[in-house]
Amino acid sequence: MSNLSETLPVIDVDIFLSQDETSQRVQEECKKAADALVTYGALLLHDSRVSEDDNDTFLDLMENYFAQPLADLERDQRPELSYQVGVTLENTEKPKCAVDEPCLNVIAHLDPSERPLDISGHYPDPKCRFFWKMSTPPPYKTDYPALNAPNVIPQAPTFNGIWESVMEKCGRSMKDAVENVAEMVAIGLELPRQTFKDAGKYGPHLLAPTASDLAKYGQQDTILAGFHTDLNCLTIHGRSRFPGLNIWARNTGKRIPVRFPPTGRFLLVQSGKQIEHLTAGLIKAGYHEVVVNDATIQTIAKRKVSHPDRPLIRISSTFFWHLSSDYDLAPISSLLGRAKSFHAVESEASLEGLYPSMKVGQQVQNELKHIALMA
Repeated sequence: MSNLSETLPVIDVDIFLSQDETSQRVQEECKKAADALVTYGALLLHDSRVSEDDNDTFLDLMENYFAQPLADLERDQRPELSYQVGVTLENTEKPKCAVDEPCLNVIAHLDPSERPLDISGHYPDPKCRFFWKMSTPPPYKTDYPALNAPNVIPQAPTFNGIWESVMEKCGRSMKDAVENVAEMVAIGLELPRQTFKDAGKYGPHLLAPTASDLAKYGQQDTILAGFHTDLNCLTIHGRSRFPGLNIWARNTGKRIPVRFPPTGRFLLVQSGKQIEHLTAGLIKAGYHEVVVNDATIQTIAKRKVSHPDRPLIRISSTFFWHLSSDYDLAPISSLLGRAKSFHAVESEASLEGLYPSMKVGQQVQNELKHIALMA
């Protein structure tokens, strides 16, 4: 089982932040970032601003939250808003790939030894989520108010005075990092630096901690999150206390187990459907799953000994960075030539047909219906 840092390119955002955009080192690092997303759909980001103490505080808070009784969690649900704020309980969200023909074709073309765990039953994922909006309200009336709803504060009194500050601190750190990646990738694709960042200025960004109860779902080969891609533009993850995330490299079709270095200031960035649409598939949304594997089982055993009084809950510190809901989502014309080489199409016009122009909010709503979060 390979170490992620030995497989994916490591991008150093410190270089980008410390030197002028026109410097050779910055230009090389930006091209490396863009090439990583084109080739792998993912990259490992080194960012000296990342705080291990802050990550531990965040993970502790999330473990405490998701360890609450079901009745307390249910008070924080907002199904009428397609669960786009507040909590989503386990066995709600379905993996789109279970019934999506293009995705099933991707699985079929993988070597059998590299395929994800079987999701053909189309059972909902046994995971919980909490969506905390990290957006700037648009200075105009949005056509998609449900995607831009206000945050939910947990009703349990134990979180009074701590919830908002921890969520905002963690969310701001991850948002800053992923927006720097968006700038670097734009430069690396020979686009203006602000291309993606401006498109996401009023996006409904989400700090989206995901929880899996390993006391209930800790058996070998349990699917915690079925094989899927993310519907947003870029996704960024901090380190989890339990392994289990697998990603698939576009260039090889190989399954890569995500294993952060045991220490160090690293984040994982993955491409989503919105950047795929903007780049006409030059960058593809990255496939991934979360499962209970050998490494998960070993970590569960160690955690029971080292922290016997803590909830046995796997938390993924995930942040979904979105384009603005009212933004016109269409392929960037200057990228069509490069993108065409990755598709079996005869013309750039045919390629544009694969990625039709629409509002970002419509694209999000289409995707939410596939995964059973929107009626």
